[in-house]
Amino acid sequence: MARLTKTPGFGWLSIARLGLVQASIGAIVMLATSLLNRVMVVEYGMAAAVPAGLVALHYAVQLARPVWGHGSDRGHARTPWIIGGVAVLGFGSMLAVFALPLGKALPLAADAVLLLGFILIGAGVGAAGTSLLALLAAGVAPQRRSAAAAVTWIMMVMGIVISAGTAGALLDPFSWGRLVQVSGGIALAALMLTVLATFRLERGVPAAATPEPEHATSLGDALRAVFAETAARRFTVFVFLSMLAYSMQDLILEPFAGIVFRMSPAQSTSLSAVQHSGVLLGMIVAGVGGSAFAGRAAGELRGWIAAGCVGSALALAGLAVGAGIGPGWPLAANIGALGFANGVFAVSAIGAMMSLAGAGSEAGGRADTGVRMGIWGAAQGVAFGLGGLAGAVGVDLARHAESDGRAFQTIFAVEALLFMAAAVMAARMAGQGAAMNLREVEA
Repeated sequence: MARLTKTPGFGWLSIARLGLVQASIGAIVMLATSLLNRVMVVEYGMAAAVPAGLVALHYAVQLARPVWGHGSDRGHARTPWIIGGVAVLGFGSMLAVFALPLGKALPLAADAVLLLGFILIGAGVGAAGTSLLALLAAGVAPQRRSAAAAVTWIMMVMGIVISAGTAGALLDPFSWGRLVQVSGGIALAALMLTVLATFRLERGVPAAATPEPEHATSLGDALRAVFAETAARRFTVFVFLSMLAYSMQDLILEPFAGIVFRMSPAQSTSLSAVQHSGVLLGMIVAGVGGSAFAGRAAGELRGWIAAGCVGSALALAGLAVGAGIGPGWPLAANIGALGFANGVFAVSAIGAMMSLAGAGSEAGGRADTGVRMGIWGAAQGVAFGLGGLAGAVGVDLARHAESDGRAFQTIFAVEALLFMAAAVMAARMAGQGAAMNLREVEA
């Protein structure tokens, strides 16, 4: 216990408080990407392409993450960016809710309000999420970063689960008035929790990691400085490849179970629960193992990242085999293994992201942690948008192909290859080499 108290930066209570913020962000995002998606299509009869396009728009807006990260670097604190981002996120979600009943009487006005709402949702997620990760990177000691990533992401999943369960219970029977009350209640509760969780939190950040406005550079200079670093460029490509593979399966697994294995909606939904249970277990294992045996530098997490990528690739290869065999393949175990490997990969990659952001700022003597997290967050956002689109196209191909199994085999094989490419990149990230590359730019 005495050893823990000597560790500089945020303690476990502060990390848990930031996890509550992540849970708040996840709770509001659930409203936009899950609940409103269903309500638009089922209750309001919109084409499925409408919510899909709006979700893609919210990812596209997150290309501006470096801008918000740079803004938090130039300020005296990151907390206002976090609170402001959550407020904008909640406001955007409520705009989308209020636009729904306008659809029949004023379709153009409804479309305009929906577009504005999802633009604000993307902006709020980007501003709050980027600043939160930058604060974690600056305030968490290197040996705790892997565990900190696990704690915050597990709490985010919990926030999504709790808000989804609460909304589902309170929306029965459905009405627009109930939707306004439930959505507004979740958004307001998330904002209040964010304010309480971040109150005086930045006092635990080491002084050297606090943004210094008088030494801040322009956004263009900051971006050029980061991309001049070999490690930063390679990690950006890694984030894009791995997150593209990670997100492609989101819209594929349940249709795959229904089309190829003839499962009912209830049965395929239970598979989703198996997958997410595996993800949580993988996050816990990587968080504990990464902090106990590594976690002091981004390169030291490369083994965990590579293991997660290779495990994901093998699980996807198993699904490709199962697509050819059909019923009789141990689908639940296969999807559980995929979830576990995904969880290991996700936490290790986030821990490495935090380590590289902190190490890069320290090596260059610049307060640019937010810009670095913004660049990688933008790469992740683009990958998630493209991955979801690729998944939807893949499902359409499966429905029109001569053999559903062969179509899904192709999709899973592409995902597996992307994960293997990411694993190769992760294996080449050496802790000593990355640190040297970061410092060579300043020489």
